[in-house]
Amino acid sequence: MLEARRRADKGTLAFSRRFNIMKADMANDNQPTLYERLGGVYSIATVVDDLIDRVMTDARLNANPLVDEAHHRVSPAGFKYYVTEMVCGAAGGPQKYTGRSMRDSHQDLRITAGEWEAFMDDLQQTLDKFGVPEAEQAELKAIVASTRADIVL
Repeated sequence: MLEARRRADKGTLAFSRRFNIMKADMANDNQPTLYERLGGVYSIATVVDDLIDRVMTDARLNANPLVDEAHHRVSPAGFKYYVTEMVCGAAGGPQKYTGRSMRDSHQDLRITAGEWEAFMDDLQQTLDKFGVPEAEQAELKAIVASTRADIVL
């Protein structure tokens, strides 16, 4: 159990480092952060709420029995919390992601490239539903894309 926690801490640290670099780059421009442009934690949490509801019921994702089982095992509220925390922190907010690494939390799900594309489609539908501007969409999708190698087989 201690070894699993160390791996999770290592993955969380790598995730944090990657996004702290992105946040530093954004801060150097003296422009509002993505977090600020998205409206902060409440707006981000609202978008994440819709996204996770969409993902949890997506038949394309749940066709993978390992994903389907995980969707029924994991509390949607907890999942939403961690995703909100991650997006806020990566977007330049004060939140720090405290969940497991993307690799550790997805490695046993055998997620395919097609399932990744289905997830990205769900993300696009959610961003469109809330009228997220194109520039912010591109930044959010870049953040999500940076996790692909840790999630897809």
